[in-house]
Amino acid sequence: MNINEVPQDEKNLNEGKVAKLYYATDEKGHYQKVNSIGWEPETVAMQQAWEVVNDEVEAARKMVMEGKASPILYFLKKNIMTVPMVAGYVGTFSFLVKLHMKPFFFKRLNHKMLEKYAYTFRITIEELTNMDQWKKI
Repeated sequence: MNINEVPQDEKNLNEGKVAKLYYATDEKGHYQKVNSIGWEPETVAMQQAWEVVNDEVEAARKMVMEGKASPILYFLKKNIMTVPMVAGYVGTFSFLVKLHMKPFFFKRLNHKMLEKYAYTFRITIEELTNMDQWKKI
């Protein structure tokens, strides 16, 4: 690719604040370092990926509001984490995290376990357990 052909998509998700380093050839055929702020196919793919993430977060929020899931599911989706990942951070088994995503078991969690989940999601215990906030989100 020639230096003049390195893509510069102004509509990227980083708003031009983050550049990637590419190598392109100059007029003499030598490789030069060139910054690119993105290109359209990458931007479209990233937008589609974020739409999927946002849809999953919204679906999890609705499940919490309907009483079908605990806030752990919502924060797991919001932080783009997996059950094994959360289990590792909390220091428990994946099947227990899955149980804790059910309202029945979530309501029975002790303070220490709530603290671990809150720390994992970088929120307070109040944010994790306050159901009134779900109506405002």
